[in-house]
Amino acid sequence: MSPVFPMLTVLTMFYYICLRRRARTATRGEMMNSHRTIESNSRTSPLNAEVVQYAKEVVDFSSHYGSENSMSYTMWNLAGVPNVFPSSGDFTQTAVFRTYGTWWDQCPSASLPFKRTPPNFQSQDYVELTFKQQVYPTAVHVLETYHPGAVIRILACSANPYSPSPPAEVRWEILWSERPTKVNASQARQFKPCIKQINFPTNLIRLEVNSSLLDYYTELDAVVLHGMKDKPVLSFKTSLVDMNDLDDDDYEEKDDCGMDDLNKKFSSAALREGPHNGYFDKLPYELIQLILNHLTLPDLCRLAQTCKLLNQHCCDPLQYIHLNLQPYWAKLNDTSLEFLQARCTLVQWLNLSWTGNRGFISVSGFSRFLKVCGSELVRLELSCSHFLNETCLEVISEMCPNLQDLNLSSCDKLPPQAFNHIAKLCGLKRLVLYRTKVEQTALLSILNFCSELQHLSLGSCVMIEDYDVIASMIGAKCKKLRTLDLWRCKNITENGIAELASGCQLLEELDLGWCPTLQSSTGCFARLAHQLPNLQKLFLTANRSVCDTDIEELAGNCTRLQQLDILGTRMVSPASLRKLLESCKDLSLLDVSFCSQIDNRVVLELNASFPKVFIKKSFTQ
Repeated sequence: MSPVFPMLTVLTMFYYICLRRRARTATRGEMMNSHRTIESNSRTSPLNAEVVQYAKEVVDFSSHYGSENSMSYTMWNLAGVPNVFPSSGDFTQTAVFRTYGTWWDQCPSASLPFKRTPPNFQSQDYVELTFKQQVYPTAVHVLETYHPGAVIRILACSANPYSPSPPAEVRWEILWSERPTKVNASQARQFKPCIKQINFPTNLIRLEVNSSLLDYYTELDAVVLHGMKDKPVLSFKTSLVDMNDLDDDDYEEKDDCGMDDLNKKFSSAALREGPHNGYFDKLPYELIQLILNHLTLPDLCRLAQTCKLLNQHCCDPLQYIHLNLQPYWAKLNDTSLEFLQARCTLVQWLNLSWTGNRGFISVSGFSRFLKVCGSELVRLELSCSHFLNETCLEVISEMCPNLQDLNLSSCDKLPPQAFNHIAKLCGLKRLVLYRTKVEQTALLSILNFCSELQHLSLGSCVMIEDYDVIASMIGAKCKKLRTLDLWRCKNITENGIAELASGCQLLEELDLGWCPTLQSSTGCFARLAHQLPNLQKLFLTANRSVCDTDIEELAGNCTRLQQLDILGTRMVSPASLRKLLESCKDLSLLDVSFCSQIDNRVVLELNASFPKVFIKKSFTQ
């Protein structure tokens, strides 16, 4: 036999190994499009025609720009057929998240980031949508109508929300993922990423977004799911390798962040005995700890399996002072918490945001973890953690006596009575209750006992009957308050503002966006400018009554101002804005969208005179 044939055989095997390696390590769920990789085209038959469907329902989301009692700018607009597409511009019938750009990270209310966050986890917000039929996805199209480019990850879930019986197992699979990228155009587009095929049908799709590179709010109109009722067979035109045939151990999706390792119990007894541990024996204990401090949590868990010495270091509670579990929300469960429990006895910062939903974490599992690990907790992030109930908040109040920072943002399934337990946390300095069902009685109790509060978020808390009473209590009890979010509070008046301004003169940030009962004619905004000289951020979004007098008062008294939003006012002239820009040298954001006296020509002139300031002028076509 010619020596050419064995060589061809070797090359074929090498090609096959390389193909499997590329399939295992392809980042962000990409199906590679070159001729050497698997085609994503499916062979179909008339009995397995493609199903195309719009979202039936929005079942969960982390934030939205709109009100809880309206459809304007809310996530609920993603359900059904498009309302706006293919038109471009700012439309109330679209879905809009609460933030954009880096402005919110630069505010006094911004929290410090957690260490050890995996670099491939950059999601800031999410929305989950259900569809009528379960299908094997072949495509997901997102109709973006304004400032596209925020979607960075698309996932599918094996659970059917409409099934009468709970599933035995819930799996999330990444269909597509990409790092945040800048899209220079603001016009509408149909975003059609190339998705990975999965081996289970789904009717639950999750979009995760990062708006940090956007110049304004992204607006989404609809989501279209394409798929087959029966499992498609991959085309054999170019390859015999089916990605779904790869073993779970062989095919590890990088975007899973290695969460599987947290669900394996590590035992030092199972580690191999050896005469020495290499040069690590010669290093000081503290130096090894410092080196390991740069590893992500999954890497730390993997390293613990190498030898007894490193196992000891990796299990040292000092490695878990700051613990961010949010990137692993898709797989974190009671078992994960149980295995981490012994290592987390000294944890001070804990992030469980987005975790535990759909039965992944139980009330008993969470309670057991906090009873062992809660005594040193200073900061606890629980945004969108829908497993929480009254028992959980009671456990937090009893087991976390040192807690200073509690985030319950968008925990909208918590019953109103649960919030009474927060009043026991007298050392709180930061409390986020955005989009919760906290009621007035519970909130008054919290304000009465938690007088150390410095940061308070009450945005979109629709169960509060009288915000003037709340503002009066804040002014009387919370003298150290530095930031206050009253976004979309429905009934605060000039009386509440007067009490607030006189009692909380350290305020640096105040969000009064979409508060329709405030009127400039009462002098409430001028009073704010006089009594709050430390203001760095002031949002008066959609208050049509803001006028030149208010702007001039800000220019004269609040020279440290960095961010101002006066979207929608008809009463502000270019001359007053120029005075403001000349006085407030640190101003970096000025939103004058839909300000009728400020046209594009004025914005261009102001931008030319003050190039360091981002002046935003939105539009509708």
